[in-house]
Amino acid sequence: AGSHTIGQARCTTFRSRIYNETNIDASFARARRVNCPISNGTGDGNLAPLDLETPTKFDNRYFKNLVENKGLLHSDQQLYNGAYTDSVVERFVNRPESFERDFVVGMIRMGNISPLTGSDGEIRKSCRRIN
Repeated sequence: AGSHTIGQARCTTFRSRIYNETNIDASFARARRVNCPISNGTGDGNLAPLDLETPTKFDNRYFKNLVENKGLLHSDQQLYNGAYTDSVVERFVNRPESFERDFVVGMIRMGNISPLTGSDGEIRKSCRRIN
């Protein structure tokens, strides 16, 4: 989730959140609705930054947004929604060096994952379903 400190999402991925969810800051939702109309097929490809405050800076603002109920994606806001991951989010808010260190460790671990090859793996045409 920390990689969401930089990047953008298409309207289709956050439309339901900004129009239907209750654990979202009202002014944040209104601002996102300007560029993401309620109708499917209208503005589907319009983009919004995952981190509204510092969209091009690698920092811990993404986690501060979650505490303020300003997570753009439903899955992101679930990291701070009254569950066991709240303490991790709060730690990253209060100790940015902890976020930076843990992010580096996670990236190194992911880089060490050996991909499946040949008949042991599959390159999916759509990540949501088996070819």
